[in-house]
Amino acid sequence: MQLAVKPAVYVLLITMAQVAGQEDREKTTALKDLLSRIDLDELMKKDEPPFTFPKTLEEFEYTFNELGQLRHTRTGEPFVFNAGEDLHRWNQKRYEALGEIITQYVYELLETKCNMTREILPVDAVDEPTSFIYLSPDALTNPSKLLLLIQGSGVVRAGQWARRLIINQDLDSGTQIPFITRAMEEGFGVIVLNPNENYLEVEKASEPSPLLSLTESSDEPVEKKERIDDKETKKKREFYEKYRNPQKETETERIPIRENASSEEHVLYVWDHFVSKAAAKNVFIVAHSYGGLSFVELMIQRETQVKNRVCAVALTDSAHNVWLQETSKVTQDWMREHCCNWISSPEPLDTPLEPMLPDCPRVSAGWQVHRQRLLWWESQRHREARADVLEELQLHLQILQQGPGGQRLRRGRGDLHHRHHTQQLPEKQTPGFVDGRLQCPGAVGGGVGWSATDLMIL
Repeated sequence: MQLAVKPAVYVLLITMAQVAGQEDREKTTALKDLLSRIDLDELMKKDEPPFTFPKTLEEFEYTFNELGQLRHTRTGEPFVFNAGEDLHRWNQKRYEALGEIITQYVYELLETKCNMTREILPVDAVDEPTSFIYLSPDALTNPSKLLLLIQGSGVVRAGQWARRLIINQDLDSGTQIPFITRAMEEGFGVIVLNPNENYLEVEKASEPSPLLSLTESSDEPVEKKERIDDKETKKKREFYEKYRNPQKETETERIPIRENASSEEHVLYVWDHFVSKAAAKNVFIVAHSYGGLSFVELMIQRETQVKNRVCAVALTDSAHNVWLQETSKVTQDWMREHCCNWISSPEPLDTPLEPMLPDCPRVSAGWQVHRQRLLWWESQRHREARADVLEELQLHLQILQQGPGGQRLRRGRGDLHHRHHTQQLPEKQTPGFVDGRLQCPGAVGGGVGWSATDLMIL
């Protein structure tokens, strides 16, 4: 009897397990179906505040203190990104609105503190989208030295290296102003390029939905129109309307700026219309990230002119690629002699790094993070040995220095405070590095430019 019962019990238990398993699968399927109908990004928009933000720093209740740090006017605290809890999209929009205000603030500093003037591009623009660059008073008339500053890609505009550093650190860390003021003090003309101002953004004209137009033009009765609507779609709509009420962002379209629709076009345009007409015999370039790629493209398009005018190029985390950009061997050889690329690296500053491509030397920028390599000098800011604040403002990178035969020279940091003028070179002598100092024939002040440690870049 017991033997007969046991198989029946086993069958019952197996059946119950199968039924339970089937119920679990059905629950799992139902849960997956529910989750598939939920747009998590849209749920995050629930109950967000309007996208209306202050138009000035004062309205934002922020200001830059005497150290150039952004601080809250009432609390004195640094900028706080998460002003609204669980409102990432709104916080990001608020951050971008503040960034636009800071862009205008930097423009004002270029004009008031650096005494630079704005030049409109294209130069012959009439009733069309325009961009602009900034020139020092002697940018086109300085007979000796001209410095070009080319930033990377992104939201940064003229005068900025990194918006995040301006907001989270200070103006000296994230703007080009320390470079500009030092260059002017050393007798350089300066041109600040604006390679990311490529288009005019305007509100897109609303277009009627084809589906809506088709429905409106139909003579079918309302009852039939409702039946056309998919039942699942109606369920989703009801679900969303119950749990969220997202804001719609304004749709925009971009109108490109003539001959300046990209960073590469912009750099080429500035060279043709400004640099090539400048009086300076010796041109120096600082190019960061994508700015390095744009410089190499300029080199390809205007190879002879660049070779005749450019003395040295300091690249930082440059995005160029001599193979993909199809540079010639002659260009690569010139870059090895006149360019140096400072790369984000944990190695000490100026430590030679293995070259990845047959172009310019690569050395350590003394910092690991791409966007924060500008901050290396922060760790040095309080060193007692550095008494000269102008040296601090150069942010620790240096123009390539070479000795006879192209051999790279190593100089100690102590040379930073011992700059000696050398005798003026003959007028026909080619600019280059002699005894560790960059010689500029015909330059004011004994024909000498900056030493490698004098021109601290990025």
